[in-house]
Amino acid sequence: MQISNINSTIFAPLIFTLVIMAATAKDIEIMSPVGSYEMLAAAIQGGANSVYFGIENLNMRSKSSKNFTIEDLKNIVEIANASNVRTYITLNTIIYDQELDTMRRIVNAAKEYNVTAIIASDVSVIQYAQSQGVEVHISTQSNVTNIEAVKFYAHFADVMVTARELNLTQVKEITDTIEREQIKGPSGKLIEIEIFVHGALCMAVSGKCYMSLDQMNSSANRGACLQPCRRKYEVKDKESDIKFEIDQEYIMSPEDLKTVDFVDKMLYAGVRVLKVEGRGRNPEYVKTVTQVYREAVNAYFAGEFTKDNIAKWNKKLASVYNRGFWDGYYLGRKTGEWTKVYGSQATQKKKYVGKVTNYFSKLGVAELKLESHELEIGDKFYIQGETTGVYEGVIDELRLDLKPVQKVVKGDLFSMKTTDLVRRNDKIYKIEETIAPIL
Repeated sequence: MQISNINSTIFAPLIFTLVIMAATAKDIEIMSPVGSYEMLAAAIQGGANSVYFGIENLNMRSKSSKNFTIEDLKNIVEIANASNVRTYITLNTIIYDQELDTMRRIVNAAKEYNVTAIIASDVSVIQYAQSQGVEVHISTQSNVTNIEAVKFYAHFADVMVTARELNLTQVKEITDTIEREQIKGPSGKLIEIEIFVHGALCMAVSGKCYMSLDQMNSSANRGACLQPCRRKYEVKDKESDIKFEIDQEYIMSPEDLKTVDFVDKMLYAGVRVLKVEGRGRNPEYVKTVTQVYREAVNAYFAGEFTKDNIAKWNKKLASVYNRGFWDGYYLGRKTGEWTKVYGSQATQKKKYVGKVTNYFSKLGVAELKLESHELEIGDKFYIQGETTGVYEGVIDELRLDLKPVQKVVKGDLFSMKTTDLVRRNDKIYKIEETIAPIL
């Protein structure tokens, strides 16, 4: 197993210490975000071991992404179980008295439909889930930063997310102590540590932010953040009309977390669950990011965690939604890196062009209606749907009225081959390369 050569003084001891790890690639869980059935299928396609999602409005993405209902639970669990994927409900907002009945209803449904676990931070949720025999995981909102916090929450949970502000040396001290002192959760298993490895970051400590509430009366801690921190601000001299922008940056909007370059260090630190952020993202983001981190973990245990592979993974990650990347606080940084442009810096964008009208499974041919723009031989595309997930390909043949053509245009009913099954009403998108911003 290799440990990547990344300059970091806090990891000097790690690089020169040889340790035989008992874990295997199968022991490392990739947890993916799900906000729709398309994203659920995409996560499974990407190789997720588990998925997490919100139910109703008691979760930290209740306003920024779609949320499933209790009626969806049975179907979600059945789909996930068919692929041996664990299911986690995020019930991680603060809870008010008038919401206790709703919370209990969600936990009861989780028990009824055999959801794997509840992710929680509020004591009311933790205690009620435990009383019902439902497994609990401790959310990042609980800000677990030391071994005493781990020991406390071990009375209730088997898995805990450490605060994003910890560096990996601190995380390793926690996992070493868990092993040395045999700290176990309610199931009798050793506590497992989970960390965020990819996705959007908040300027606040592990997501505990009051800026949106203060400015817009819409609380981030209730899943209703309106993201005023993502905007650009001017600093004004009160004694004159002088205004200026600090370093021309979005000074409260961090770049997205990306850790694929040092997955080896995270695994060495004893982390067992790698969590991807992004329930508000699109299906191709979920599939691509999940796939990359699954490949990186497998490569680590296969002795193939190389610079060439890291470069390949970085290219893939840059192709989907991102605000630019930095490595968070894991390698010992004290301050963040701030977004320099508004919105996504992805190297690819998708453009909706039409939908599938029929699929001939024996021929492996899809019939599609082009509703906008045009497609031609050589174009990259996505076909996406609730069951299809994300099918990605390059057009090598187009047929119009059964005759081969170079291009189809808006209004055309055409056909093309697909190597995977697609379905009626799936949407087709044209993938276009973008010019990355100069930073």
